[in-house]
This record gives sequence, structure tokens and C-alpha cells, in this order.
Amino acid sequence: MDSSIRGSKMLFFATLAAVLAGIATALPENNQVVVSSGVINSNSVLVALLDSHYTIMSELVEKALLLQTLEEAVGKHNVTIFAPRNEALERDLDPAFKRFLLEPGNLRSLQSLILFHVVPGRIAADTDEDNWPDEKKKSPALHETLLRGGDRVPLFCKDSKKRVDLATVIHPDAVVRPDGVIHGIERLLVPRSVQEAFNRRRSMAEISAVLPEASPEVDPRTNRLKKPAPVPVGAPPKLPVYYAMAPGPDLAPAPAPGPGGAKRWFDGESQVKDFIHTLLHYGGYNEMADILVNLTSLATEMGRLVSEGYVLTVLAPNDEAMGKLTTDQLSEPGAPEAIMYYHLVPEYQTEESMYNAVRRFGRVSYDTLRIPHKVVAREADGSVKFGHGDSAAYLVDPDIYTDGRISVQGVDAVLFPSEEAQPAADAAEDKKPAQRKVVNAPLRRGKLMEVTCWMLGAIGQGSRLSSCE
Repeated sequence: MDSSIRGSKMLFFATLAAVLAGIATALPENNQVVVSSGVINSNSVLVALLDSHYTIMSELVEKALLLQTLEEAVGKHNVTIFAPRNEALERDLDPAFKRFLLEPGNLRSLQSLILFHVVPGRIAADTDEDNWPDEKKKSPALHETLLRGGDRVPLFCKDSKKRVDLATVIHPDAVVRPDGVIHGIERLLVPRSVQEAFNRRRSMAEISAVLPEASPEVDPRTNRLKKPAPVPVGAPPKLPVYYAMAPGPDLAPAPAPGPGGAKRWFDGESQVKDFIHTLLHYGGYNEMADILVNLTSLATEMGRLVSEGYVLTVLAPNDEAMGKLTTDQLSEPGAPEAIMYYHLVPEYQTEESMYNAVRRFGRVSYDTLRIPHKVVAREADGSVKFGHGDSAAYLVDPDIYTDGRISVQGVDAVLFPSEEAQPAADAAEDKKPAQRKVVNAPLRRGKLMEVTCWMLGAIGQGSRLSSCE
């Protein structure tokens, strides 16, 4: 009975020992890493890189979307990572090159840069001279990197310092793990392919020219921009190249503008007609268009000026401002023309150019066609203010019409020269009823009273009369 019990115990312990031995054989050793379905051991060199002092390098790895690639490389073999210090990536790196790497369209260049810093295989700092040969004795040892395409990184020793290409190893064996090692280097390693891509971008070799496009057209029925028809690839231009040259029958430049020119290089009548139609379709400037066309002949005169080569800026009062004009102001002979001439500036100005001028100089005087009067512009409330005092006007509708020859800017009041604005104010003051001013004159004593007071004063009795006090 006892022998059977002892035999059973021996069989149990033998079986237990065999099972434990099998488990020990199946378990990995302490210097191995288990990579199963993308899970990395906490003792991996990749985890150490993400948690090390090389934080910028680890951020670039995440931005380059290379975590899975590095996990697969670590699962197959040991790796050696040459990590540049944070100062090299913060201060020493060219800002233009850093922007180039972080652009979304240059993801492949960023990936190539990161993979160039990873060598498949363990290269420790204390290895033999085959990995770190002396530059004076042997040529540098070329090691393959994870970057496909034949780019290899040279390792060598110079002046008893280990170097990786142009970078010096300042922290050898900075991080040592069972599946790899990290060496700290002083600068970034740039493969040739990335450097060439950056040079092409910097030299503007890859940036294509922008084809010139015409200004958008407005549909007069809907007052909306017309959508241009798509142009097929390789189609010839709509206009010949001669249209882009100087106007005229030959290639000579156009003559200087001036009245009475022999030839008219511009179709001023059509341009004036276009800007008047734009005023009507814009809305709120019907009175201005009516004065230019019906009440006066200014539209024809403006067309002639533009045909001669002049440029004009029209300060157009809106309908609300024109409605404030009285019958007396418009009934005098030549009054409508005089008012409109003061709103025509013989310069081409846009809202941006006028605002920049008043912001820079504070006050700008513009000549008008009502010679010799000028209109003064200044900055006020983030806009341009024209005129003086109560007759001042603000630029409320900028760039209603701009075609390079005629510019129309909407204002909220009718402008008058300062000499006319002051009499109007004086006339308003004259209409107020005059107030009589009463002045209390001091009472004067007569001659007889003065003599009496003098005699009483001589005998010391001047205080007896109150009038003598």
C-alpha cells in the first residue's frame, strides 16, 4: 500500500516538472519582446523613445504616421535609432525647412526623414571598429536604413568622436533596451531625396504659373455673378496675345493722355454707360444716374474724358442724400453741373487706396473737376470721411464700379465746398430772432449834488446824505 502511494507521488511530481519545463520553454526570456497583433512591450525601445527626452523627435514620428511601421520593424529585429536633441530641432533647424516638413502635402518627405534615422540592427557604442571605423584608417561603414531606395547612413570615428554622417554622437547609448538602442546626436540627418525636394520647392521650380482671368461678369437680370464656362485642357486662349500688348495699330505704347488727342484709345462712352447701368442695378443711386443722364450732359462729357485717356473717381451720393437737396439749390443755372463737378476726382482711387492714404497721412486733399475747389478726406470711425462739418459725407458703399478707368464710391451726403458750406451756416444763424440786450448804465449825479457833497465833506458832514456815500 505504501509503495503504491509513493509511486503515485513520484509520478505526480514528474508530471508537474515536465509541465513547468514546457511553460518555461514557451515563455520568452527577459531580453525578448513579444509583438502580437500590434501590442508592444513596455520595455521596448519604441516606448522608450516616446517617453524619452527626445520629445520633438517622438512628435515627428507620430505626425509622420510611422508608429505601425516602427512596431513591425521592432517585432522583426533589433533597431538602432539616431535621435537628434530637441535644441537641434527648435533653434538650429531652418524655419523654412521645418514648415516644409510639416505641410500636409509633404508627408512622404517627413516619413523619409524619420526612417533615415532608424537602422535595422543593434549598433552599440562599444562595438568593434567594423561599425565605427577610424576615418584615417578605413572608409566609413555604410549601414542600410528603413528608408527604401538605397540611402545608407555612414558611421565612422573622427578625433575620437563617433559620427553619423555630418552629426556627432553626443549621447552614445542614451537609451538601451532589449530590442534596440538610441544614440543622441547633435543635428538632424537629412537624406538626399528630402533635400532635393526642399530645394525644388525653395527655387519655385514646382510652382506653376497662375493663368490670368478676366473680371467676373454680373448678370443684369439677377444682379449675380455669371459662372464662367469650363475651359477644356489644352484649349487655345479666347483672345490673341496681341490684346495684352499696348493698344494701338502697332506695338508702340499709347500716347500720354490729354485733351484733343488725334486718336482715342479707350471707349469712354461704353464705360460710362456700363457704370450708370451698374448704379441702377446696385440700387439706391437712381437720382445720381438721373442727374448724369437727363438733367445734365455730364455723362457725355465723362465719356469724352475717358476716351481721351483720363481716369475718374466718382463720389456718388445715394438717393437719401440727394433727397435732401432743396429746389433753390438745383434751380439756379449751372447748379446741378457745379454740384456734380465737385464729386468728380480726376484720379483713379479705390476704397483701399483712399483708406490707406488717410491712415498714413491723416488728411488728404483731392482735386475735383470744379476748379479750384478740392475735397478733403480724412479717417473717421474706420472709414473715409469727406468734407467739413455738417456737410461731411462718409464712404458707405465702396467700389460700386471699378474697371481701371472709372471708379465709383458711394457716399451718404452731398458735398459742397467749404466756401459754400459756411454761408449756409451763416444764413441759418441769420434766421434766428435777434435778442435785445439791456445794459444797465450806472447812475450819474448832477453838478449841484456834487458841489453839495464836496462842501459837506470839507466840514466833515459828508455822511449826512446817502447820495454822497
